[in-house]
Amino acid sequence: MKDFKGKIAFITGGASGAGLGQAKVFAKAGMKVAIADVRLDALHSAVSEIMEYSGCKAADVLPLCFDLTDRAAYTSAADTVEKVFGGPPHLLIQTAGVNSFGPIEASTFDDFDWVMGVCLDHVVNGLVIFVPRMIKAYGGADGVAREEFHVACTSSMGGFIAGSGCGPYCAAKAAANNLMYSYADALAPYGGGSTVLCPGNINSNIGDAEKYRPEHLRNTGYHVSEGTMAHLRSVHSSGIDPIELGEILKEAIENGRIIALPFSDPETWGPMLRNSNAQVEEYLLTAPERQKKREERMAEMMKNRPAGGGPGGWEVPEGAERFGMARKDLDYVDPSKKPQ
Repeated sequence: MKDFKGKIAFITGGASGAGLGQAKVFAKAGMKVAIADVRLDALHSAVSEIMEYSGCKAADVLPLCFDLTDRAAYTSAADTVEKVFGGPPHLLIQTAGVNSFGPIEASTFDDFDWVMGVCLDHVVNGLVIFVPRMIKAYGGADGVAREEFHVACTSSMGGFIAGSGCGPYCAAKAAANNLMYSYADALAPYGGGSTVLCPGNINSNIGDAEKYRPEHLRNTGYHVSEGTMAHLRSVHSSGIDPIELGEILKEAIENGRIIALPFSDPETWGPMLRNSNAQVEEYLLTAPERQKKREERMAEMMKNRPAGGGPGGWEVPEGAERFGMARKDLDYVDPSKKPQ
């Protein structure tokens, strides 16, 4: 996606931090921007900041206050975007996130439900709610001319690195990464794209996230205090600037990159990422006997595969030609992905 002017963006977590930086960058690129956040006061100030930075008009910024884990509220917000801006977003960026730190073995259900609800479930919500609308509007269905469209997610370097001190967060981000890789493949036939942004540290207020934890999810196993939140604010103050991060995401989208890895501290994150990958490489390189046995089993399976059998050597049952396809009545899905 290269042409942003006059098009529509929808950005979650858009009232502060990385989401606000992205809203400023894409508003300056000429987009109409809808920003979603759970903090009403922050949304009002964000609109003013976006207008001041980008020079856009008030009518080009739509603040939406709702809980991103509430699917009914998210659907209502999607309807509002279409009503106000005349269509679904051409660019969906899901950036809202929360985190809390403590030993993973001390985690409660509330700790998992809160962190994974915001960091993963809200991403799923946005994709399921918006992607069909985006395909119908911009993917060339029913003879409608194609327009560029793109989905993006602000993930984290934590998605590549096991973190026993923030396990729910790292698990959510790893899942979000994989989800975006899948959408990159899925949207290509419609002319769409997908990007996952994985920064190491952002100058944001995520350190205050515990202040906004819902009451019904406050049973935490972690020690949380004003002191721990102040420490996190100090850590994040040295992170990458949100506008710089927004520009990095814009460049990645323009060039069709599936992943963007902006290091605010390459001397720290580079070795950590290499170490994580090295564990996989070490297993592969030190397991020649296991690999040899696996190849022998696969060769034997293929040799004994019945005529007309599947790729793994099994017999294809009746109706299996429809395996992995979408329902036939979904009018926006590419015909090649539906049974004939």
